[in-house]
Amino acid sequence: MSNESLGKRRDFRALFDELDGVALWTASEPGEFEYISAGFEEIWGLPPEEIKGDMSKLIETIHPEDRDRVRANIEESTRELRDTEYEGRVVRPDGSVRWTLNRQVMLRDEAGNVSEIVGISTDITDQKRREQELELLNRIIRHDIRNDMAVVLGWAEMLDDHVDDEGREYLQKILASGEHVVELTEVAREYVETVVSDEALTVEPVPLRSVLETELSLREESFPEAEFSLENSPPDVEVAANSMLSSVFRNLLNNAVQHNDADTPHIEVSFEVRDDEVEVRIADNGLGIPDDHKETIFGKGERGLGSPGTGIGLYLVDTLVTEYGGEIWVEDNKPTGAIFVVQLPLAA
Repeated sequence: MSNESLGKRRDFRALFDELDGVALWTASEPGEFEYISAGFEEIWGLPPEEIKGDMSKLIETIHPEDRDRVRANIEESTRELRDTEYEGRVVRPDGSVRWTLNRQVMLRDEAGNVSEIVGISTDITDQKRREQELELLNRIIRHDIRNDMAVVLGWAEMLDDHVDDEGREYLQKILASGEHVVELTEVAREYVETVVSDEALTVEPVPLRSVLETELSLREESFPEAEFSLENSPPDVEVAANSMLSSVFRNLLNNAVQHNDADTPHIEVSFEVRDDEVEVRIADNGLGIPDDHKETIFGKGERGLGSPGTGIGLYLVDTLVTEYGGEIWVEDNKPTGAIFVVQLPLAA
């Protein structure tokens, strides 16, 4: 590789000048730009020449609410000669705002001394907009829909003494459907929180037995018409997960009952502990899942969340289990039904 600085290499400039939504700059001395890619103008709405000789002009383009934080990040990284990453808003000359994810990287020579500073800014405006829309949807689901459904369920329960036996059957169906809607608002909240989280999902040791026993007990209360059984006692082990592990089993147990056509849904839970992992199997006596849906039911593949039979609950389950470093799949039960298999790594 040439000893010439990146900012002076023509092949390097040609490469980055072609990237959409990415601005890159290099500096051999702090505060003095050697090269600014063409993508800068696409994001900032300014030609690079306007800020190339004056770092303070670049800071002036930062949103007032972000300016001090961005300046502090740049100065601290330059002063301590360390890499840094931060988000910030850019205000363009026309007043429009763009969100950027910014990285400042120190390139070092063979002796370990900083020879060049490279900055990369990526336009993440669309991502931020989607996050804000999801958060708004979450508030609508969690507050408006959930609160209205609570009122509807309260009124429906008051009708119990005012209907005959035939009417009571339909009232129970209304109550069950209403409770299902409330439950879905909780799943939607958990899904949104997982999607818009700014940080990588934190994995920690979680006791499997207490999580499973709690969820089984709650499901027995929610579905008195169903039969839940344990093939053996839940193992007293800790798995690599987090507090949302309960959501994994809640959604799988709910799914086993709600999509079950048997007169009495029967759900059997079994376990197997190996050297570095534990396998939890949740078997039902429903219709089962066709082979061509065994992948798409989790929202996997190109068809995504709109796949036949896919629900947001199973998509959330797959997302969480994958983040934990585990796996989930579906097998056929005998003589009928499905078995959801969750494989989780044991905590180190």
